[in-house]
Amino acid sequence: MSTIEKVQEEVLVEELIGINNEIVLYNDDVNTFDHVIETLIRVCQHTSEQAEQCAILVHYKGKCTVKTGHFDELKPQCTQLLEAGLSAEII
Repeated sequence: MSTIEKVQEEVLVEELIGINNEIVLYNDDVNTFDHVIETLIRVCQHTSEQAEQCAILVHYKGKCTVKTGHFDELKPQCTQLLEAGLSAEII
């Protein structure tokens, strides 16, 4: 006969709390691609490639998540996007 050995392990699970907020940018018929790109670079610290890709996604899909993080960090950035005339919200 053989012996089957069972091993019990304790696993520590850490949850990331508060990081699942995101700024969603919505399409509009007012702002130019250049304005959206320049604003994302300035406000969200995107590279020019990131900002361009987000602008294209917003244009064709209607919306795009442009930043994720803690609500307290996203709030001033979302406010700046709104002040620049863009349509955005934190979800």
